[in-house]
Amino acid sequence: MRCFICFDVEEADVLNRLVEAQRILLQSGVKMKPVERGNLHITMKFLGEVPPPMVEAVKSEMAGIEFEAFDAHIKGVGAFPKTSSPRVIWAGVEEGAEELKAVYEELERRLRKLGFKPEGRPFHPHVTLMRVKGPRSPQLVRRIMELSDYEFGTVRCEALRLKKSTLTPRGPIYETLFEVRAVR
Repeated sequence: MRCFICFDVEEADVLNRLVEAQRILLQSGVKMKPVERGNLHITMKFLGEVPPPMVEAVKSEMAGIEFEAFDAHIKGVGAFPKTSSPRVIWAGVEEGAEELKAVYEELERRLRKLGFKPEGRPFHPHVTLMRVKGPRSPQLVRRIMELSDYEFGTVRCEALRLKKSTLTPRGPIYETLFEVRAVR
């Protein structure tokens, strides 16, 4: 099954602002696929296709991770691989980025023991907003730049979740398979 590990964005006011940013980006006229409101999250690790016995091993490793609940402040919009040629448009994380990085490093260390390859690039905590399907456009780049300091608000990170992603023609369906709660 296709899996990833994340912290969900559950605060209604933050979700409203993320959806508003998606609406502004869509006004550029470029063909894009927004992430559905109920699927917005801070990705910690994309695992890809994982056989059921390995899912159990991932759960076991995740169960050993201890972290205190913390706040992550979502601010600004950017893009991968870069703003001038966006493929993925994201909302960034300011405060809370160090705490996310600490959880990420522990996760990487534990998953490496199971044979998962470490990421080939530095960890950049973010919430994916859009996947760009159309060609690059100056209007889209301008919209991203206009949102570069956009304030989304603060989310509480207290449940690290393993999710199953089922791809459908209407978009992915996410299901929580396991979660690790903050120690306090």
